[in-house]
Amino acid sequence: MVLVPGGTGRVGSERFYPEERPVREVEVADLWLDLHPVTNAQFARFVEDTGHVTVAEVTPDAADFPGADPALLVPGSQVFTPTPGPVPLTDWTRWWRWQPDASWRAPQGPGSSWQETPDHPVVHVGWEDASAYAAWAGKELVGEALWEYAARGGLPDAEFAWGDGQPEQLPANTWQGRFPWQDDDPRGHRRTSPVGSYPANGFGLLDMIGNVWEWTRTDWTPSHAEAPADDAPEAAHACCGGSVREVRETDRKVTKGGSHLCSPEYCLRYRPAARQGHGVRDTTSHLGFRCARPA
Repeated sequence: MVLVPGGTGRVGSERFYPEERPVREVEVADLWLDLHPVTNAQFARFVEDTGHVTVAEVTPDAADFPGADPALLVPGSQVFTPTPGPVPLTDWTRWWRWQPDASWRAPQGPGSSWQETPDHPVVHVGWEDASAYAAWAGKELVGEALWEYAARGGLPDAEFAWGDGQPEQLPANTWQGRFPWQDDDPRGHRRTSPVGSYPANGFGLLDMIGNVWEWTRTDWTPSHAEAPADDAPEAAHACCGGSVREVRETDRKVTKGGSHLCSPEYCLRYRPAARQGHGVRDTTSHLGFRCARPA
């Protein structure tokens, strides 16, 4: 873990997407944050020790999906699949497919294995899975404000984790080329990449931007107009708070950091201020997590 020194920071941005507004100031305490996202090998040790079964490995409850095709109510997850050529960027179903039996064990579905990529971030994990891992490890999921503060790496006013502007070759695993069909990543990373493949930020943290989106414990709000209770100053000083609680299928949490699928022409969200709301049991091949502990 890396000790992130506390201080005063700003959350949000006025320059990009409406959900990032308004910018607000936060006070955060020192905290320990995982050096990198939890990897497949780390998650495998957790499963071996606890017998945990992830959301993607459980048959969905038909009551949660009224009118759904029964043939689709099977264990599985959403897997990114490049298109053969240009497509309208308004229809995400063009490049996401529901893959039966895809899970952290088989990231691309049957025939694939986490053992092929032990040092890549674990994916296809729901919020409850991430919370269970954190509890097992004696840690917590971090709140959005603390996550963003850490991702900025000591550059509170910069738009990107490395400063302002975008170099020709970004120091993060993001989409290079024309999304979602032409991937020209010069490093050859077509999906996730081994943790630590790119430089650390100013606090020494790896993969805070790109590679995979990361769960936080913060409930989703459509803007920063009203700070969630768990990101209030007193909660921020408490670091993380209780991650493990009962959630409903319709609950959404804030995810941060962008992923290897973020592209300037489609999703300019490989920035500390970027945020998305994600259903707690909506597992995908580009969403993982890391844990924190109060200093």
